[in-house]
Amino acid sequence: MKAAKAVVKYRIPILIIALLLMIPALFGYFGTRVNYDMLDYLPSDMDTVKGQNELLEEFGKGAFSFIIVEKMPAKEVSELKGRIEKVDHVESVVWYDSIADLSVPMELLPGKVYKAFNNGDSTLMAVFFDSSTSADVTMDAIREIRKIAGKQCFISGMSALVTDLKDLCEKEEPIYVAIAVLLALAAMLLLLDNWLIPFVFLASIGTMILYNLGTNYFLGEISYITKALSAVLQLAVTMDYSIFLWNSYNEQKAMCSDHKEAMAQAIRAAFTSVLGSSITTVAGFIALCFMSFTMGRDIGIVMAKGVVLGVLGCVTVLPALILILDKPLEKTMHRSLIPRTGKLAKGVVKAFPVFLVLFALILTPAIYGYAETNKEVYYDMGDCLPEDMAYVAASGKLRAEYDVASTHMILTDARMKSKDVRAMIGEMEKVDGVKYVLGLESLLGPDVPEEFLPASVRGILKSDKWELILINSAYKPASEEVNAQIDALNTILKKYDANGMLIGEASCMKDMISTTDRDFRIVNIVSILSIFLIIALVEKSFSLPFILIAVIETAIFINLGIPHFIGQNLPFIVPICISTIQLGATVDYAILLTTRYKSERIAGKDKKDAARTAIGTSIPSIIVSGMGLFSATFGVAIYSDIDIISSMCMLMARGAVISMLMVVFVLPALLLLCDKLIVRTTFGMKSAGKIVKQEQ
Repeated sequence: MKAAKAVVKYRIPILIIALLLMIPALFGYFGTRVNYDMLDYLPSDMDTVKGQNELLEEFGKGAFSFIIVEKMPAKEVSELKGRIEKVDHVESVVWYDSIADLSVPMELLPGKVYKAFNNGDSTLMAVFFDSSTSADVTMDAIREIRKIAGKQCFISGMSALVTDLKDLCEKEEPIYVAIAVLLALAAMLLLLDNWLIPFVFLASIGTMILYNLGTNYFLGEISYITKALSAVLQLAVTMDYSIFLWNSYNEQKAMCSDHKEAMAQAIRAAFTSVLGSSITTVAGFIALCFMSFTMGRDIGIVMAKGVVLGVLGCVTVLPALILILDKPLEKTMHRSLIPRTGKLAKGVVKAFPVFLVLFALILTPAIYGYAETNKEVYYDMGDCLPEDMAYVAASGKLRAEYDVASTHMILTDARMKSKDVRAMIGEMEKVDGVKYVLGLESLLGPDVPEEFLPASVRGILKSDKWELILINSAYKPASEEVNAQIDALNTILKKYDANGMLIGEASCMKDMISTTDRDFRIVNIVSILSIFLIIALVEKSFSLPFILIAVIETAIFINLGIPHFIGQNLPFIVPICISTIQLGATVDYAILLTTRYKSERIAGKDKKDAARTAIGTSIPSIIVSGMGLFSATFGVAIYSDIDIISSMCMLMARGAVISMLMVVFVLPALLLLCDKLIVRTTFGMKSAGKIVKQEQ
């Protein structure tokens, strides 16, 4: 109570401090680097990650791209190559004139090498960068090459993908944050009882969002998904806390003569409610930190931090704003548009057997759809970009004109005998889907010494420790075909060099598939167990956690099952995040209704009267909370051209509505069905047990 009174007393200093803290928060926000490469989040002990590090250390090569040049004479292509080589952080460019003088006809190249780099009036050059795939300097280099190359050239590769992704994200983010704010504002104006208070809420929540984004500076960097979703999610999830305080304040004003005393009481009452509500949400986000694919930790830490800041803002900044604006707030009161819920509550209780039957009927297809959706996710981040992006066009041309969908790189012992390397290359070329294998031995005949090649070419493909071999594949990254191909190539590689490494986008994605499959199971288990324990402690019950989690998990099954039935493939990270976010953010609806049901039963009401009261009193809060989450995410889902953002927001919006419906209609039916069990397994319900005997 002392802390609550201190907030009321020092409301002006609190607001001044809050404004001053926004300055370092802004610097922190602009100073936080954003990572657009999902492969960076793979565990560091994987061979693919070690291989990428070796490539950068030994060869000075990090990122790699193919450039398709169309309708350009050989002399101009050579000049273009020279200009590209001068771009900062371009390590080397390999084309025909790297091997031979332009006066020597290209047709003298080995047939398969010529075909690999030429098709009709187009030619192909390979570009190596001395920086990593998603480094800022690499993306700057890609943009510079595009300016130099013009419309006749198409750049593929992961660096081109992350460059386009970054540019699109930076273009979209301000717009969909504005959409989220406007729709959330509209929902609050309609569902709350005051015209001004939604703007006050947004000021308080916006301040905490800025603090959250600013403190990300101490994490070093965050993923683009985290940056894109954190503001929207924090707005959606923490809006409830502001509503709790506002409702509590209005209740206390009716009982207290002084509005300052009313606010002190309201802070105290709201803090208890908000703390209980926020714990489950934080638990859901913290569960993501158990992923070995560290993007989960990135999202989990930032969002858990956002929820904690939301709680602090609710009991400091928001009360200060409300007290200062108390008179204008009194003049802008209006009746909420939420209809009376008494009839609905009676209808739900009367028809509860119907809802039990519907629950039983929908459960099996929901679980089936959920399981199938998780099998049908995609891992190729190129698929999340719109068709008109430069990277998508370049990748399409590379597949259409050269039948190349992915490129593998092999690092093998530089001391391996040339005849063994040739034998290994020969075996690899026979693997299904391999277009060609390019190494020093591919450019030379068996009787031609390495010294015949220019030193610049030898330096590109061989160091003191490793020889670099490029393999172009007709199979797309993350496909079953390319994963089988990688297994076959690895088997051949290990036969000749036990320490050899196969790296590249496709092999990284193969590792990502196996990593995230394991992560999905772990995150689900951790989130369910932690929230189970929280509910058990809050409700002091053994049976209620099973019932509440069953309701919300079924809502999750329905939500994640729908994509299978409508033929939608989701990005792989979406089901993992949604399963925890929806559980953590919407289980509060179930806790709210159940807590009221339990208190009514303890007070002496029979189970049907208790259910009617619980439903009737809880529906307004559940609707406001559910529609807040829906409105903050639905507009973003419709607007965004980035599938991973659009899909995540659509499932959050839909999940809020499904959870809301499940809690209002199915949860009361289960409470009525399991009432005897609940009474016997819940601490403090002995008095309700006597009523159960009378009802019998």
